[in-house]
Amino acid sequence: MAGGVVVAAASGYPGKMTPYVCFTCIVAAMGGLIFGYDIGISGGVTSMDHFLRRFFHSVYKQEHERAQSNNQYCTFDSVPLTLFTSSLYIAALLSSFVASSFTKRYGRKVSMLTGGALFLVGAVINAAAMNIAMLIIGRLFLGAGVGFSIQSVPLYVSEMAPYKYRGALNVLFQLSITIGILAANIVNYFTVKIAGGWGWRVSLGLAAVPALFIAVSASILPDTPNSMLDRNKPEEARAMLKRIRDLDDEGIRAEFEDLVAASKASHLVEHPWRNIWKRQYRPQLTLCTLIPLFQQMTGINVVMFYAPVLFKTLGFGSDASLMSAVITGVVNVVATFLSVYGTDRWGRRKLFLAGGGIMFAFQVMVAVLIGIKFGSTGVADNLTTGYAAGVIVCICAFVAAFAFSWGPLGWLVPSEISPLAVRSPNQSITVSVNMLFTFLIAQLFLTMLCHMKYGLFIFFAGFVAIMSVFIYYFVPETMNIPIEEMTGVWKEHPYWKNFVTDSAVIDKGQDVEKGVKQ
Repeated sequence: MAGGVVVAAASGYPGKMTPYVCFTCIVAAMGGLIFGYDIGISGGVTSMDHFLRRFFHSVYKQEHERAQSNNQYCTFDSVPLTLFTSSLYIAALLSSFVASSFTKRYGRKVSMLTGGALFLVGAVINAAAMNIAMLIIGRLFLGAGVGFSIQSVPLYVSEMAPYKYRGALNVLFQLSITIGILAANIVNYFTVKIAGGWGWRVSLGLAAVPALFIAVSASILPDTPNSMLDRNKPEEARAMLKRIRDLDDEGIRAEFEDLVAASKASHLVEHPWRNIWKRQYRPQLTLCTLIPLFQQMTGINVVMFYAPVLFKTLGFGSDASLMSAVITGVVNVVATFLSVYGTDRWGRRKLFLAGGGIMFAFQVMVAVLIGIKFGSTGVADNLTTGYAAGVIVCICAFVAAFAFSWGPLGWLVPSEISPLAVRSPNQSITVSVNMLFTFLIAQLFLTMLCHMKYGLFIFFAGFVAIMSVFIYYFVPETMNIPIEEMTGVWKEHPYWKNFVTDSAVIDKGQDVEKGVKQ
């Protein structure tokens, strides 16, 4: 029997998709803009000649002195250049640990505002950069802002959304990331043409726009009922729940009682970071660790970070490489809408598995196309239009598959499976693992491309196969399950039930420790 099972919610809560909920979730989800903009902007900037000549002259010299007959795989292999991209993610990793306790203590809203402010500072420093040190310092501020934002936004949307619409609304976070990537690709395409060679400053400085949007928007958003209860504000929490569900006291009674019970249980936990290691939380800990790891090991950020550099490596001209990045950005946004539509209709598992199968197939095809043309030497004649179109189509198909599956679901599923007692630390783990492997991919990709050549895409395809098997056997369906009742899912799972006893599945989602195997 497959490891995925579907468990019907014991008692679905009433609640409408009100304009107020829709507005707050859309605005909050736009926190992904700052993450997406940075993903898209860095690869384009690092392919700009004026930027390379000013800060990474050795790479610029290597690119322009390397004859077409030489190994193209190693053109951009530079540790300082990759450090420019990857430094943001090590800062996001470190800040996520601070953001976890900060978000719990001060609320999701304040955490989002802090993230926007930090990102704004980083954007200003980068736009004014005079040397590599300023670039890296700016990237560290950007990373801190990303860490706070992605710690708080998925939690915020999951807690505000009615459970029936949680999937679709949470996918908006990933959609905003893809919009940010596309916006950055378009900006790069036009700023590279600015006379005088200062277009890279515009590209980096425009990161202030989404940062300002998030900072201002967060200041007018309400906090979630869960967060209010976390901070001992029960009456405010009740009033907010009535408002976002558009119900009276009786209508929200069942959900509010469950939230209160979950909050009380979480307050009994003196050390939540110790609590996550307990046996009954093993399923959540495992998924919150492996899903973000696998999300990055799809190799998606090879395309998102380095699309212009990758296309340039494959022989595309400067304009063609940036336009190809814009095309992949458009595909990314459009395909994400499929997830918005299908997450709460078809379920998480079907999208995970379908996306994995398509990604595997097209990564292998990319490897074959590159291997046929460049072989192991990295030497190739002039590219034909048909060959270039084939590479772009395969990469776009891979991006589309990620966009409707592992992209949004890699954030959604970890945010919706944890009880309140371990939700904040588990979200921190999700962010930290994601940022750690994003850092490693960003830092090592160009070196790996130089040494593994076209085999690098086979390497990532192998991980896609492994993680698809993991989803099939170990990830249950969570569609239409209220967060407060998620514990019952594990008891019904053929493997995870070994970690949770009957007495751990508490009616109406109350999480207690009695009767759980230690």
